[in-house]
Amino acid sequence: MLLLTCPHCGPRDETEFSCGGESHIARPSLEATDDAWADYVFFRTNPMGVTFERWRHAYGCGCWFNVARDVVNHRILATYAMTDPKPATSETAISNGLQQSAELAR
Repeated sequence: MLLLTCPHCGPRDETEFSCGGESHIARPSLEATDDAWADYVFFRTNPMGVTFERWRHAYGCGCWFNVARDVVNHRILATYAMTDPKPATSETAISNGLQQSAELAR
């Protein structure tokens, strides 16, 4: 069972959320080829390690947010608002960034 932290409601059980798939996907231009649009619509990366996903707090505030998650051990490395930039991709950098954010919030 995952414990996700909604940026608006705080820590909640995984059952309150629904996953919306990969996050930070660049939409092709209107002049893009059919192959580029097919890649955008149908294909996603499936890395072993840290992934960035969109989640919705379905049984709470209803807001969408991003999650950085290690798919090997299901460890949640970061949760952040949809408008926030993508954090660094290494687990160490994400953990350090979260620690610095927590210290600044104090």
